Amino acid sequence: MHRRVFLTSLLGASAAAVGLSGCADGDSAARIQGAATEPLADEVPAGTSLKIASYQGTQQLQFRLAKLPKLPFTVSTWVNIGAGPDVINAFRAKSLDLANNAGIPPIQAHFQGFDAKIVAIGVTRKPNYLFATKPGSDIRTVGDFKGKKLAFSQGQAQGVVLLRALKKAGLKYDDVSLVPLTSNQFLTALQSGQVDVAPLANSQAPAYLEKYRSKGAHTITTDVVDLLNLLWAPQSVLSDPAKAAAVAAYIPAWAKGQVWAYEHPDAWNEEFYVKTQNLTPDQARSITALANKPLFPPSWDEAVKWEQETADLLAEGGFVKKFDVSSLFDHRFESIAAKAVPEEYRR
Repeated sequence: MHRRVFLTSLLGASAAAVGLSGCADGDSAARIQGAATEPLADEVPAGTSLKIASYQGTQQLQFRLAKLPKLPFTVSTWVNIGAGPDVINAFRAKSLDLANNAGIPPIQAHFQGFDAKIVAIGVTRKPNYLFATKPGSDIRTVGDFKGKKLAFSQGQAQGVVLLRALKKAGLKYDDVSLVPLTSNQFLTALQSGQVDVAPLANSQAPAYLEKYRSKGAHTITTDVVDLLNLLWAPQSVLSDPAKAAAVAAYIPAWAKGQVWAYEHPDAWNEEFYVKTQNLTPDQARSITALANKPLFPPSWDEAVKWEQETADLLAEGGFVKKFDVSSLFDHRFESIAAKAVPEEYRR
């Protein structure tokens, strides 16, 4: 399949047409430039509201358990959304103002011509994903992926983890068959044998293995990490001084919530994984044992470098056009997350 076909497969012909035309949404260049340099307001104006992504209620739960102060603005909607392609569509529809994703969705949005900016960065040092095989598979290493059908989501973290793993193993794109899917289709594709391998989040693997290990399914771990855990927002949101101030006020709570969950694994296991995800306590503990320590660097230099490497990797495969990723970062927000957490969570 030609690389450009992935966009149509995942997002529909209309979204692909917008992306390939290169017509950016949002404000004029002059207004965007002004928004990128105008200082953030010290206070959030009364009456300000944001629509914020909170996949499976994670953010609200962390804020409640950590007993964080009330946000100085109204969250008009907590949107249960997480997958990058879905977030981009929600941004376009103006039904979402702020989202938490990995590094690849902002690259995909840029390729589609949608103007959005990264406003907060967390980095991960340990893998968040591993590769699961279909039942009855004899695949044991990434090198064994040659000639196999691999689940691939161009606009999600799972996609870049797969591409980086292939590159590290010395495999070219033409050595494998990349099957265009979104991550919420991976489990079904594995179970049915539509694909031989799919990258699963650490939190997904225990339940899958419990059901299919006896039928020959297993996992393959690598040291490939998806470095970035970020917040991003449409430029139209950040060009509104009131909304930009609200975004800045949200970032400390976002960072503190993650720190609380990391420091209280037993409570988080029970309240999130057991009560909301229906996992057993043992499964929950196996997930938190792999959890990354939250890190919010004061400087985004490493993040920019990583994002450029990711964009270049996608461009090499013909998935996006090559570009300078520095345009994706709104540096007005750069130090906010780091200042909100203790020193040990900054580097």
